[in-house]
Amino acid sequence: MTNQSNAPGTTASVENLDSQQCWELLRQVSVGRLAVWVDDHPDIFPLNYAVDHGSVVFRTGGGTKLGGALGGTPVALEADGVDAASGMAWSVVVKGKAAALTGTEEILDSMSLFLFPWQGGQKDHFVRITPDAITGRRFRVTPPLTWWTQFSTAPHTSPE
Repeated sequence: MTNQSNAPGTTASVENLDSQQCWELLRQVSVGRLAVWVDDHPDIFPLNYAVDHGSVVFRTGGGTKLGGALGGTPVALEADGVDAASGMAWSVVVKGKAAALTGTEEILDSMSLFLFPWQGGQKDHFVRITPDAITGRRFRVTPPLTWWTQFSTAPHTSPE
């Protein structure tokens, strides 16, 4: 465990998760954010994914997300969640290479993963992220009154 300070006089514990804990948490949610390199800048896209045999699979249509994912540079997928009852939050990041699923058997297997995109349209490209690294952390959500200051509601100058 690593301790990090959230506010003066308070210290919150941050638990670094092992890879097994990370995979368990990734299986609990199906939405994450994919970070890719596009031309000369990073870009981030929300996506639905599924965990499959120590990797992450998503489906998408043609376009910037697909081009960035398959562009030859490493990608990162981040997913997180919070348990409102316990006040515990978590965040997991998978870093690795993305590759299109092209073989008939691979594509048929991926069809059984129940990947249901939120947005309609043709989503006929299946992509697998094979991780080089997976990291995660869990921590207690800080109550707002802990970090609220008298300046939080003070009048602010116009951004113009």
